[in-house]
Amino acid sequence: MPCKLLNICEYETHKLVRIQSVRLGSLKWAFNGVILMFICIVMFWNKEYQEHDYVVSSVTAKVKGVAMTSLPDVGDIVWDVVDYSGPSQGKNSFFVVTNVIVTKNQRQGKCPEVPPYGKVCWTDKDCVKGFWDQNSHGVQTGACVKFDVTQKTCEVSTWCPIETKKKPPKPALLASAENFTVLIKNNIRFPNFNFIRRNILPEMTDSYLKHCQFNRRTDPWCPIFRLGDIVLEARENFSEMAVEGGVIGIQINWDCNLDGFLRNCLPKYSFRRLDEKESNRTLYPGLNFRFARYQTEKGVGERTLFKAFGIRFDVMVFGKAGKFSIIQLIIYIGSTLSYYALCILCVSFVDDNHIRVVKRSHRKSLQQVKPMSVHPFKDDIRHLSAMAGVLQKGHIIDKQPQALSRPSRPAWCMCGCCLPSTPPQEQLCCRMSRGRCITTSSLFEQLVLSRPLLEAVLLYREPLCELTEGEQWTTALRHCAYIQYITWRIGAPPRESLPVIPSCSVWRIREEYSSQDGEYTGMRPSRTTSPQSSPNTKL
Repeated sequence: MPCKLLNICEYETHKLVRIQSVRLGSLKWAFNGVILMFICIVMFWNKEYQEHDYVVSSVTAKVKGVAMTSLPDVGDIVWDVVDYSGPSQGKNSFFVVTNVIVTKNQRQGKCPEVPPYGKVCWTDKDCVKGFWDQNSHGVQTGACVKFDVTQKTCEVSTWCPIETKKKPPKPALLASAENFTVLIKNNIRFPNFNFIRRNILPEMTDSYLKHCQFNRRTDPWCPIFRLGDIVLEARENFSEMAVEGGVIGIQINWDCNLDGFLRNCLPKYSFRRLDEKESNRTLYPGLNFRFARYQTEKGVGERTLFKAFGIRFDVMVFGKAGKFSIIQLIIYIGSTLSYYALCILCVSFVDDNHIRVVKRSHRKSLQQVKPMSVHPFKDDIRHLSAMAGVLQKGHIIDKQPQALSRPSRPAWCMCGCCLPSTPPQEQLCCRMSRGRCITTSSLFEQLVLSRPLLEAVLLYREPLCELTEGEQWTTALRHCAYIQYITWRIGAPPRESLPVIPSCSVWRIREEYSSQDGEYTGMRPSRTTSPQSSPNTKL
């Protein structure tokens, strides 16, 4: 449009046509009512009127229970909380021993190494004095000694006799541990709201806690849990799990509403197994560790070695609290209404390394609309890597594309390759100022028009699709070319915006993959947030 001094004195207004019609008026208000009802339902369902904060928590656990086991060559042993709790398992975890392998009366001395960890030898020359590795039970003395009637192994200095049993006993020796109980104390805080709570609720009394036990139906908030019930809630069998051990997750979820009379902040417990339970599917299944009890016999130090198998319980706390915020309510209402009222587009020019977000205009060409905001271009590294991999396989096109002359170039066209278009949202050129068209770039030919590349992209998305010639396949290639251009020149469009392809690029794609009847739907202004979700654009 030529610039004139009198243009600054122009005044624009919209023409309003009022139609007296009960049918159209009712349809209008019904449509508005449906939209308003949908907005309200979503707002209350997702609590969009609330400000949110995430939980900060601490956990402590106290296990109680006593068990007696009868161990071969050891006798009866009473296990209390000190014995079966094992070493510290880290933050928010506790451990319970459920099975053991016992090696009695070990003393410091020399004895043959146990195969397969010990080296089978024939003479002393086969053994190296002072040698050891991560699988050894001790340090080699350099002597080759008899292990059993059939073979010899290198002698080692270690605790003798060496542990020989590898598989834990079945059934588990401490299977009665399923009747142990654990008190889990969880203190939480939502810093933004200065709200503090714990899972021992204010209405719980000392007498209640002495007798309560968690039950999902009858007592879902009791913080005292029977270990057998925890494993059962995780859909596992305690007797089977106790043989080799494992890891159980105890999840505490706080979903809190801190709004006045609707205030509700109660813990919700769930349980699941965290490790792989099938021995034939994984190496080193279960969970175990070793500990020893030392004693002196006739002035000589001895120990009894225990290889303990057990279940580790990891307590994981999740939570979010919401509280009414007038600011959040205004933001939600404003953004939701603008979603229906506006159509936001994004464009990219080859001579400007930015993404421009513009409001759709019904009067001005898209080329002339001033941007609402400008964003830096973000490369899609995954897309570039994938395209480079395909192009390296021999699909590089060596020919230099030629600019196609257009008989009638519209006034808004800066590259000389656009075609006239009636809808204002389709009146877009690849350039802001006059110059060479992007369709003359060799990369346009390789990344947008290359048939082998487009077929590879379509096969990547749908590996079983058939490469058959026809109108349907040509349409798929055309739409894929649109998406290739968007990903190349626009990347990930700003949120709630619709990417638009320049007219010159659209018509160049249509000339390469044309419709048989010459009809195209054109740009449909439906909302999309990524080029992968819809080709968008001009079809």
